[in-house]
Amino acid sequence: MSQLFKFEDDFVSSLRCIPMAVRYKLDTCGVKLKLAHWNQFDLEVRRRLVEEPAETGEEIDAYRNLLQDFAARYTDIPLKDLPVEDNPPWQNGDRIPEAVLQKAAETETEISPEQWKHLTPLQRFALIKLSRSSHENANFIPALREFNILT
Repeated sequence: MSQLFKFEDDFVSSLRCIPMAVRYKLDTCGVKLKLAHWNQFDLEVRRRLVEEPAETGEEIDAYRNLLQDFAARYTDIPLKDLPVEDNPPWQNGDRIPEAVLQKAAETETEISPEQWKHLTPLQRFALIKLSRSSHENANFIPALREFNILT
């Protein structure tokens, strides 16, 4: 499962938590998937949700339908829709979001515009999510190391 990050290693083998790769796809297709849903899916379903593409409009629609199907099949909890951003900040390699800069400053690190630009959208997404005040943030520094921002 090449889309999983090393900083997620503590739960990757069991996929007991929703990995960033899936969270990225959820934001892309506008679906709120709760951990209660995820935990009712068997391991093969979780792996499939990691591996299924959600890049093109057709793939995004197919991924959304797959999520709806799995939620209906494995849980009695309906999925909720989320608004999909037209220009999400993780797609913009030219501007580091303020929350990421702030989190980097709190951890006494720095992310240069050049480093930000060379990250993939999934890596930028992960740093944005890990910099939110509502997130535990324990993986922010390990993510910076993994993305070669910190050595």
